[in-house]
Amino acid sequence: MRILIKGLSDERFHRPLVNIANLFEEDSEVMFEPSELDDGLIMVFSWKEENGMVEASGHIDGSDITSRFSRDVPESLNDKERWKQIKNTVLSVYLHLLQEHTGMTQKWGILTGIRPTKLLHKMLREGMSKEDAHAALKRDYLIHDEKINLMQEIVDRQLKAIPDLYDLQQEVSIYIGIPFCPTKCAYCTFPAYAIKGQAGRVGTFLFGLHYEMQKMGAWLKEHGIKVTTVYFGGGTPTSITAEDMDLLYEEMYRSFPDVKHIREVTVEAGRPDTISPDKLEVLNRYNIDRISINPQSYENETLKAIGRHHSVEETIEKYHLSRQYGMNNINMDLIIGLPGEGLKEFQHSLQQTEELKPESLTVHTLSFKRASEMTRNKEKYQVADREEITRMMDEAVSWTKAHQYHPYYLYRQKNILGNLENVGYSLDGQESLYNIIIMEEVQTIIGIGCGAASKFIDPRTGKITQYANPKDPKSYNDRYEHYTEEKIQFLESLFISHV
Repeated sequence: MRILIKGLSDERFHRPLVNIANLFEEDSEVMFEPSELDDGLIMVFSWKEENGMVEASGHIDGSDITSRFSRDVPESLNDKERWKQIKNTVLSVYLHLLQEHTGMTQKWGILTGIRPTKLLHKMLREGMSKEDAHAALKRDYLIHDEKINLMQEIVDRQLKAIPDLYDLQQEVSIYIGIPFCPTKCAYCTFPAYAIKGQAGRVGTFLFGLHYEMQKMGAWLKEHGIKVTTVYFGGGTPTSITAEDMDLLYEEMYRSFPDVKHIREVTVEAGRPDTISPDKLEVLNRYNIDRISINPQSYENETLKAIGRHHSVEETIEKYHLSRQYGMNNINMDLIIGLPGEGLKEFQHSLQQTEELKPESLTVHTLSFKRASEMTRNKEKYQVADREEITRMMDEAVSWTKAHQYHPYYLYRQKNILGNLENVGYSLDGQESLYNIIIMEEVQTIIGIGCGAASKFIDPRTGKITQYANPKDPKSYNDRYEHYTEEKIQFLESLFISHV
């Protein structure tokens, strides 16, 4: 879709206008300079601010499609808040014009951010009633009731799982990234390298990882800072040997403060082909019983097409094996919209999930991430259309409700099929605390290891500073001491005067 915008010269409009266009058609071209447009839309806008109100209007040239919105702009607003009201009013006009033109409805309204529930949390923390918060989401962002109700259900469940969610600023969580997998999946952009032939790098990487854990743990102990949750991700942390896993968890117990009182330790065992009795025994030894085993699909043809290199039968076998070894909190991931799959295939995946009964189920909607194999070769991977994708998500919602799974976190991504969302569901009391904490950005998360990203959150202001370790094992191996020192400096600037 090509769109020429007239009447909006302020550059602050440009990025959100592009983002919203991409909700309707991926890689839309939005132009702002006067030019000849032979095969696109010409949209003409105007807006004015007077008498404590902003009013915006717009139309599509050569059609009878028009739109008009207005909002209050109280004098008490600062410049940033005032501009937000102006921007949202103009974007509401723009969204309405595109919806009328395409016949598509965007249930998330003008909202393009990754973390919608964070917005609702903020409103409620500031003292707004649920009714007023919902009305504001509807008015300011044009979000539909269905999505607002989903957000509220998730917020309620998060606060039940972590009653002190708003008071965790003086603690930290830790993410430990292990950048190796048996093979790389076609949709993946995580820092993940096929482990075969990487033996030298793996050893050097683990040495650096132990160093980071020791230094970070020593600093946390010195300053009396508690760890709320620990998450071993990647890649696939269970790609390394059982012996290496043993040494890693031993390091965690030795280095981190008061490990026995950490609320949750999770290990991503996402690839069933990495799970074995000796590795499960190691997890038992360190009282780790929350793992993720990710089928993604229960169709062997699909698994082959996306490069998973394990079978449906192996997923089921390894799930039962994990149960035998005392894994009491298992998450499984499914992806809506994988190549060649429609509603029928997704229903089959849900039936298989019903037989296994994991404690939690995360339903992802396929996203075409820029750096993935799937995005680079789109013609090779045929995916379902928007309507079919929506039916699959509706099926997920119905199925989870019927089987007592409750939504407890969600996030959205760019280029996500159908402009939908990824939703984590769980049985009562089985929510992943780490997933809640990282999505709602309520505390500092220290990233350790290759490709691990840290989020430093100022306990006073809530300001977020991101810091990422390099994604390439060689780059990480060369300078892990430097990255460790830089993160400790960040921590000192945030915590020393506040603990």
